[in-house]
Parts: sequence; structure tokens; C-alpha cells
Amino acid sequence: MKKKRKLKDHQQPQVHEKLKGFELKIDKLGNINSSLNIDEINQFLNENVKDKKLNDQNIPIKKFKKSS
Repeated sequence: MKKKRKLKDHQQPQVHEKLKGFELKIDKLGNINSSLNIDEINQFLNENVKDKKLNDQNIPIKKFKKSS
């Protein structure tokens, strides 16, 4: 069995620069609390992650306009 690598208290995992400061916490009731809005997270995922289900189909992917 592989040994799990433990992070020291002062070390933070490597993240994309747009996600720096992103924190995700789950409380005792199972509610998810996030430091970023869900729309911002979805926009980041749409821009940076390829959808495996859409690779086989020739469907154009819509790009969302950045709202200000």
C-alpha cells in the first residue's frame, strides 16, 4: 500500500493562479461554503477543462462573456 504524502501546516497545494485564495469547506450539515461564486468556478472550468463527453461529438462549445 502506498504511503500518503502529508503536507506540512505551512505548505499549500499548487493551484492555478486564477484559483489562488479559493477555499472550499463543508460544514456539519453537509452545506458547501466556498470563497468563490459558483458561476466563477464554472467559468474557470469551462475555459480550462476539456469535457470528455463532448470529445466524441462535434458540438460547438459556447464561450461565456465575462460579466462586470
